Amino acid sequence: MLEELQGQIERITYTSEETGYTVARLKVYGRKDLVTIVGNILSPMAGEILRMKGEWSSHPKYGEQFKVASYETKVPATIFGIEKYLGSGLIKGIGPVMAKRIVKMFGEESLDIIEHKSERLAEVEGIGDKRVGMIRQAWAEQKDIRDVMLFLQSNGVGPGYATKIFKQYGRDSIKVVTENPYRMAMDIFGIGFVTADTIAGKLGFPKDSELRLEAGLLYVLHQLSEDGNVYFPYQPLIDKCKEILKVDENEIIVKAIDSMASDKRIVIEDIPEAGRDDSENSRAVYLSKFHQCETGIAGMLKGLMQDKALFRDIDSLKALERVQAELSIQLAEKQISAVKNAIDSKVMVITGGPGTGKTTIIKSVIRIFARMNMNILLAAPTGRAAKRMNEATGVEAKTIHRLLSYSYKDGGFQMDENNQLTCDLLIIDEASMIDTVLMYHLLKAVPLHAVLILVGDVNQLPSVGAGNVLKDIISSGAVPVAELSEIFRQAKGSNIIVAAHNIIRGFIPSLDAKDGDFYFIEKEDPEDVVRIIIEMVKTRIPGRFGFDPVDDIQVLTPMNRGAAGTVNLNKELQEALNPRKDGIVRGNRNYRVGDKVMQIRNNYDKEVYNGDIGRIIRIDSEEQEVHISIDGKSVVYDFSELDEVVHAYAVSVHKSQGSEYPAVIIPILIQHYILLQRNLIYTAITRGKKLVVVVGTRKAMAIGVKNDRTEKRYTYLSGRLM
Repeated sequence: MLEELQGQIERITYTSEETGYTVARLKVYGRKDLVTIVGNILSPMAGEILRMKGEWSSHPKYGEQFKVASYETKVPATIFGIEKYLGSGLIKGIGPVMAKRIVKMFGEESLDIIEHKSERLAEVEGIGDKRVGMIRQAWAEQKDIRDVMLFLQSNGVGPGYATKIFKQYGRDSIKVVTENPYRMAMDIFGIGFVTADTIAGKLGFPKDSELRLEAGLLYVLHQLSEDGNVYFPYQPLIDKCKEILKVDENEIIVKAIDSMASDKRIVIEDIPEAGRDDSENSRAVYLSKFHQCETGIAGMLKGLMQDKALFRDIDSLKALERVQAELSIQLAEKQISAVKNAIDSKVMVITGGPGTGKTTIIKSVIRIFARMNMNILLAAPTGRAAKRMNEATGVEAKTIHRLLSYSYKDGGFQMDENNQLTCDLLIIDEASMIDTVLMYHLLKAVPLHAVLILVGDVNQLPSVGAGNVLKDIISSGAVPVAELSEIFRQAKGSNIIVAAHNIIRGFIPSLDAKDGDFYFIEKEDPEDVVRIIIEMVKTRIPGRFGFDPVDDIQVLTPMNRGAAGTVNLNKELQEALNPRKDGIVRGNRNYRVGDKVMQIRNNYDKEVYNGDIGRIIRIDSEEQEVHISIDGKSVVYDFSELDEVVHAYAVSVHKSQGSEYPAVIIPILIQHYILLQRNLIYTAITRGKKLVVVVGTRKAMAIGVKNDRTEKRYTYLSGRLM
């Protein structure tokens, strides 16, 4: 039989945002010692009074506990309880100091004042009209969020999502979720189809409902695009939908596809390439956005190539002689050919690994075009890549988003076909990182008379987003390509560059160097690898090379899971490099001032992008905000937005694209087998500027270098350009 217990939360030992599972210490009237309670409790707050039903049990390690089966919350009645309740972070705008002042002024009436006479809060020192408004709004929202939380909890969803749902839909949250829970999967970052489907199932939506099948089809296509696919073949898509949505009949999936095609949410096109695995099936299914972007890229590149450049014919031989004299350089044969192509062509690609002279070509081309008084623009996909471009050429370079004047408020890129860039020459670096959608928006803003030069390393990992744009343009044969492979004399002194070029040719680099800039440390046990990495980051590399452990050294790993994956390495490195005890816990992460963190999605509102790295400079519990310095700019995150930010002491190789770091440490183990590929190891090693240390086994290194199979991406840009 269930017993009843009532008490006030004294402190919270543990709580999970996702599940609501909580361990807390409770002050119970009439008992001297604090009582431990465990169970699912929605956003528990210190000072909150709980009336619970449950049963007592004895834990072998933690002793007597009360297991909560059900509960209701009551607001505290004592002055002490009210102060603790208000100071616990429940209400944005009230922290421990302000809670003390409010309770000192209003005593036991404090909560009643906030609820019914909030204008009187202005009587408290430090509370002005603006803060009164903030507290009033936060108090009202808190009540509404509680309603949403209780509704979601009763439908099997943890409280971690409630704030997000409320932020998106406000007081309509329950109505929206009840009518079409699948909307959340498209509208809210962090809530995917699986979560929405769980809620829908609890609300009684059948597995074959039209809403579910259409939302499920969109979900599958979005998942496939996150794997890099711009389209997916028709029959394999049906098979995938049946597997993921757990339905048996082809017909109901076909019906959903037909319905969405007639609504123009997807496009079905006959493509010879789509049928490579099934000669009878050449139908490709695109999300409409990707079809528009891929066909648009092909059309705009053809338009650029067919139009004439503004400048009159120039003597390329004379221009080459002059530029070599001015820059005091001697261009190699392939470099001369590349510069001539840049003068004679409207669109061209320059590709090659590190040390092959791409920067020298860019500088030469800029000098020639500048002499003709041409408007020159430089850009790259990331802030770091743009900064490197600027340092190498002496000419201002912007991120592509800045170049195209992206504005969240004004609804997207402000530079487009109706408001084009003022340029005669546009050079884009790190072009292998550009996905289909970004390339489409970039090309819309390029005037037809302009010359476009794409510079990148086609041997690196392809873009994180859908497509394989640089590789497709090269393989189409539609534009001139300068492919550089010769390592120049000054670069041959770098073991990093020599190792990278060996890897791309399929040779295992020398792993026995005792000095230089490329080292291999043989360790097989993942726990040993983690121990060595911490030692290298914390003491050995800073001691020998003078690099800062946090700002200069970056750990890059192929995987997220496992002992040598990003999750565990970040936890271990945080404890080694930033062992402060204060901070805030969100989900399974503890954010502390000084932490190195990474943005993991494009947030156009904040002007921060997937892959941006920063440091936490301030945590404000009263305002419930975290301030992060990214590229010298302070960016403010609400506590509820912290799922956009992960620790970045260790990051995946994919997330490191477009960045360079003074020193890089890379674990390469047999446990990473599934991801050990030549282009992944090559990309990781080429991120290191002055020092690369590989920790792992020779066998794992050999497996990765020999494996030049890359995962197939379904794209048809190459075919459209041919």
